[in-house]
Amino acid sequence: MANYLVIVESPTKAKTIGQFLGKDYTVVSSMGHVRDLPKSKFGIDVENEFELQYQTPSKAQKVLKELRQEAKDKEVILATDEDREGEAISWHLAYALKIPTEESKRIVFHEITDSAITEALEHPRSIDKNLVDAQQARRALDRIVGYKLSPFLWKKIRYGLSAGRVQSVALRLVVEREQEIEQFEAQEYWSIEGTFEAADKSHPLVGYLTHVNGTKLEKFSYTNEQDVNALLDHLRERSYQVTDVEKKVTKTRPYPPYITSTLQQDAARRLYFNARQTMQLAQQLYEGITLGSKGQTGLITYMRTDSVNMSQKAVKAGRDVVKTVFGSNYLTEKPRNFSSKSQNAQEAHEAIRPTYPSLTPEDVKPYLGNQQFKLYDLIWRRFMATQMKEAEFNAQTVTVEDTDRDYAFRAKGSVMKFDGFMASYPIRTNDTYLPEVQNEEPLTTTEITGHQHFTQPPGRYTESTLVKMLEKYEIGRPSTYATIISTIEDRGYVEKNEQKRFYPTDTGRIVNDMLVTHFPNIVDVQFTAQLENQLDEIAEGKEAYTEMLRQFYEPFITHLEEREENVDKYAYILPDRTCPKCGANVELKLGRYGKFIACTQYPDCDFKDQTDEEKEYDKQFEGEACPECGAEMEVKRGKYGPFLGCSRYPECKGMKKIEEKVGKTCPECGEGELVVKKSKKGRQFHACNRYPECKYAENPKKKEE
Repeated sequence: MANYLVIVESPTKAKTIGQFLGKDYTVVSSMGHVRDLPKSKFGIDVENEFELQYQTPSKAQKVLKELRQEAKDKEVILATDEDREGEAISWHLAYALKIPTEESKRIVFHEITDSAITEALEHPRSIDKNLVDAQQARRALDRIVGYKLSPFLWKKIRYGLSAGRVQSVALRLVVEREQEIEQFEAQEYWSIEGTFEAADKSHPLVGYLTHVNGTKLEKFSYTNEQDVNALLDHLRERSYQVTDVEKKVTKTRPYPPYITSTLQQDAARRLYFNARQTMQLAQQLYEGITLGSKGQTGLITYMRTDSVNMSQKAVKAGRDVVKTVFGSNYLTEKPRNFSSKSQNAQEAHEAIRPTYPSLTPEDVKPYLGNQQFKLYDLIWRRFMATQMKEAEFNAQTVTVEDTDRDYAFRAKGSVMKFDGFMASYPIRTNDTYLPEVQNEEPLTTTEITGHQHFTQPPGRYTESTLVKMLEKYEIGRPSTYATIISTIEDRGYVEKNEQKRFYPTDTGRIVNDMLVTHFPNIVDVQFTAQLENQLDEIAEGKEAYTEMLRQFYEPFITHLEEREENVDKYAYILPDRTCPKCGANVELKLGRYGKFIACTQYPDCDFKDQTDEEKEYDKQFEGEACPECGAEMEVKRGKYGPFLGCSRYPECKGMKKIEEKVGKTCPECGEGELVVKKSKKGRQFHACNRYPECKYAENPKKKEE
């Protein structure tokens, strides 16, 4: 009979760890949290030191009953994840199993391997209440803002909206970037390019004008075609020669190993994975993969980390692999280590790296799904690159001047000499070749031309750049970035265009404007970062979480009550338009299924109308006949978008879908056409329009990949 009960969060993790332990251990899963705040009420006793009123969700009651049964006559070992959330889960488990915090047996590990689990069991500790308090403070802050501020939006805009302590700041970033783009005014500027021929005719010598009469040119030195044409006439009359040749070897260092944010950014750039997808795949690789007869093991270290630290054991193993796979000439003379830039990084944690560097991507490929393989390959290659030599380039800069030294062009070339770490982790480079030239060598002018440019607005955020901004401004923490982004998407506050870049919806803009105007602190980047730093202080035992909550709650509630009383319901009065029924002003309103126009005197006047955009959209369906009675159909709007309904409703309930066709025949049945559909969560996918006769469906993003 087993003497020890090891509890983890997930069944996969339990299965992996169970393989490493003998018959003396039983390993089970709690299936996540066993206690949480109630969904039906606020759940925080403000008058009693902000006590959080936890309850066991119905789905966890059966699990908890089984855990209590298993725990009888066994010593309980809590082995949940090593971060604050994992610490809180252990604390809740200890409470539910009636284990005093100070008597608890808690183990932590960065990787799920035999040696890591054995070492963790040899060095158990008790539950860290400071980490638990930091998690409770975060949970309470999020509940306060979400539970108290969301009803404000219901009253002032429309029912069903939500606000969040961190999500609303992320939304603000997207909205303000869109405003920058809309307000942007392009500026014209010109560059002058010269192409010359040297005695060595292997490559042309192409350079840009950098100096005129000894003065260095700036970006906006030439801003119109007339001035440029006058300059070109002077330049083309001159004779040119080489006046300086500078040659040197430049080196590029490898990047540090991945942390959560850089993994999400790189996976978005290179693999087109969104942040949520990356974290799900990383979780699978961390918790364990079955490698045939070798059994199940974790392939990467814990994926929620802000530290670039690597264990010396892992570094040594990685260096051995570099020597074997890439060759001794690629290995650095000494181990290369990295330090975190963030002052709050937990250096005791490790970066994201392969648990067994000797397992190459090709070794594990037969056991992984396609996306799992791509992510493991990325992590493995980035880790190997850390112990490889710098990439070297032969760089050359040639200065070309006219004989009077009035005008100077500069040509730059760079050619890879040794790929170094790029053999494992390629980064984009462009070899630019220049001919071999000597000082004072005369040149033949081939062409001198002017190029018109216009300044570009800032780009919309991608998954990668939005994560980078969240990290830069310390909005949330690495473990929460994926949730933040998916939340503002799921709420319908932001959407992605065809280039997979975020833009705000009308709803997102209105919600942001309301919050920025009336709750500037809540959506302030610096204020949010300050709260995150306070949570770190709590985790380190430097601040009491109840005092931190009090400092936040009291001014927030006072301000909220004042705003609820004094702020009018959102209204956008349409200029030069009045109600045809009563002559009052009309306003643009935001409904659950889109925008509409209504009289400002509602409910005394019930006038409603469509927006001009909707009317234009509806015109394309004029004349559509009802499949039930033949009457004309009308465009109606519901939860899942527009559809056609009979104009005789409710006498006739005929309906017809409005299909956005992809332009492709169904690959399964060959008869239907693929159309765009939306899931309950608002995610788009393509499906056959002959459903349910044909049930073919595909994810267009995965199809592209």
